[in-house]
Amino acid sequence: MRFYYGERNINRVLDEMEFWKRQEAEHTVVIRKIVDNLEEEFVKQLENFEKSFYTIEGKAIKYNETLIRSKGKLSPMMYQEIIELINYAIHQSQQFIGLLEQILCRSKGLSNNPVVVTVINHIRRESEYFIGIAQTILCNV
Repeated sequence: MRFYYGERNINRVLDEMEFWKRQEAEHTVVIRKIVDNLEEEFVKQLENFEKSFYTIEGKAIKYNETLIRSKGKLSPMMYQEIIELINYAIHQSQQFIGLLEQILCRSKGLSNNPVVVTVINHIRRESEYFIGIAQTILCNV
């Protein structure tokens, strides 16, 4: 994470989004690799989330670069696009947490493997952390 924000909370939330969306994408791979016999429906959903997380990471990078080049002077339309992206990223993480809960409750691949359960719960908490950070920063924008 970069530490140049000052009053530029939009930059900060975009930096956080860039970092956490990459983490969430990588987490989808971790889950697919550590859960033996993960049901195909969950594999497909995790693959879709992986692609989507990388897409949002790319958008966060693009908007952050635009913000830096414009020295923080954004048109109202660009500002609104960034706010919509932030809200989408929060919603995306909430949906991912919902999928993790489904996997924890319904996947037979988790039976008798407390380490996998611990890892998935850790991943869930990290997504919750991103949501909390993003919402807090949005309140101060």
